[in-house]
Amino acid sequence: MIVLEHIHASFGRRAVLEDIDCTLPSGRVTALMGPNGCGKTTLLRCMGGLLLPSAGRVLIDDDDVATLPARAMAQRAAYVRQHAVTDFDFSAFEVVLMGRNPYQRRLQNESEGDWAIVEDCMKQTGTWHLRFARPAEMSGGELQRVMIARALAQTTPLLLMDEPVSNLDIAHQIETMRLLRSLGKTVVIVLHDLNLALRYCDDLMLLKDGKLLFHGETGEGLTTERIMAVYGVASHREENHIVYDY
Repeated sequence: MIVLEHIHASFGRRAVLEDIDCTLPSGRVTALMGPNGCGKTTLLRCMGGLLLPSAGRVLIDDDDVATLPARAMAQRAAYVRQHAVTDFDFSAFEVVLMGRNPYQRRLQNESEGDWAIVEDCMKQTGTWHLRFARPAEMSGGELQRVMIARALAQTTPLLLMDEPVSNLDIAHQIETMRLLRSLGKTVVIVLHDLNLALRYCDDLMLLKDGKLLFHGETGEGLTTERIMAVYGVASHREENHIVYDY
């Protein structure tokens, strides 16, 4: 369970988040949505302990994220960045194996169990055939799926994902969303596709100008009135699908 207690965040004099206060129950997939620059990535980074809020606190199962040691935090939450990058020329298998680092003691080698977890996660994300490939040999979408596999290999109860499907083709977007929904983990995922959120996410956090405008079930949050208010786009619902009025 993630508890956000009156989170504020600023960069210099610019307020990015203002009084974000809500609880995300465990085992649900939450879409974090809103226009560009509304504070989605900043809030996700606060949840993952990568950025300390200027006020308020983030609790994961009653523990203050700001007080958790790095290893303990890495065993609680895995973070997938918006843009897949790796600083080293490792194979895809080696990149995913890094997800096991929080469970290794110093100078300890990975076990056969670690290798089995990596293989399983790569097969789940459709990247096993890329296991020997280097980053320069993969497309942006392939590298992104490898990074998702690395996050899964951390075997954390919480996944924090910043636009993980933005570089994927439609088929892999759907496969990835289905996979995330099937895991039974707490997942917070930044999305721009309203229909992916409507189909695969239990809950919705909708931000605008750094403020939380809605938190609740996705179907209740994505009304035509609220879509217009947040995005300035006219739309209508056809069954369980949002259609934009161009």
